[in-house]
Amino acid sequence: MGVTYYKRFRMEIDLHRTQTAEPRLPDGYCWVAWEPGLIDRHGSAKFASFRSEIDAQVFPCLGEEGGCRRLMHEITLRDKFLPEATWLVNHLEADGSPGEDCGTIQGIVQSGGYGAVQNVGVVPECRGMGIGRALVLKALAGFREAKVVRVYLEVTAKNVSAVQLYRSVGFRLARTTYKAVERETEPAFSVM
Repeated sequence: MGVTYYKRFRMEIDLHRTQTAEPRLPDGYCWVAWEPGLIDRHGSAKFASFRSEIDAQVFPCLGEEGGCRRLMHEITLRDKFLPEATWLVNHLEADGSPGEDCGTIQGIVQSGGYGAVQNVGVVPECRGMGIGRALVLKALAGFREAKVVRVYLEVTAKNVSAVQLYRSVGFRLARTTYKAVERETEPAFSVM
């Protein structure tokens, strides 16, 4: 059994010092506000977003639909789960009726009053349209509404487009960490 170390960035934003834009979705997409009956929809959107990505290697539960649903359930059971920072994006049908969910984000408040963005996910076929940016901005608006001043997220360093997105919104690198993941088929030691 080998170990692979994945480089991760903790990025932070100070909402008192950073002006953020209004979250805007492209035409044909709509916001779906959090409600408890949406756990499975968030889990499915999370799975569709992460199943083929590096984050499913770093966090194997993201590579399984059941794992994504369990993770979503665990997030919502936390004492400081923040519904105002938890959203789905739905791709509407041509007639305007609800279609497929194509994006998801969740927020929680950690000890010390920090907001924590959880699992920003956009399905591959909807990337590059500004949906990820809109999700992050919508979550930040929810943190502001809840009077949270500092927000952080963690991202795998190899996910360059996500790192660039977070920087463009105003997040700054706070620290670098490494996550060890045991693999049966990996070399004895590897750094990603």
